[in-house]
Amino acid sequence: MKSLKKILMLLLVVFVIAQFFGPEQNTGDLVSVQPFLEETNPRERVATILEEGCYDCHSSYTRYPWYNKITPVNYWMAEHVNDGKKHLDFSKWNSYSIKKKDHKFEELIELVEAKEMPLESYTLIHTNAKLSDADIVSVKEWAEHVRIKFTLMPQPE
Repeated sequence: MKSLKKILMLLLVVFVIAQFFGPEQNTGDLVSVQPFLEETNPRERVATILEEGCYDCHSSYTRYPWYNKITPVNYWMAEHVNDGKKHLDFSKWNSYSIKKKDHKFEELIELVEAKEMPLESYTLIHTNAKLSDADIVSVKEWAEHVRIKFTLMPQPE
């Protein structure tokens, strides 16, 4: 019993000390997605969907909830954001080739149609990010229109 108490006390001390450390935060601003918005020109509803359901994990701007200050939650969230940005980063839109942009939109359509994005773990807390069937149709129509625009753009040789 005494050793259990010591172990619990040690774990508590480690937990408290861990609260003074945390990962780097994704603290850019929404201005970084402006080139993406200008090129893809989403309607107001789609722009709102992107802001509420995509940018936190797919841009240099993340709105952090209060519980992000708790270690190890902050490390889990940082990994989640970093992984999202590896797949698609709206803040780096201008660095993508036309072919890559088209592919990202192809994936976006597939994931939204399959209701795999936004992630369920995200929409549990951010209920306003949950997409209705009408939202999915709006995003899909916009994305398909953008893909057509990409096919008409001159490709670098």
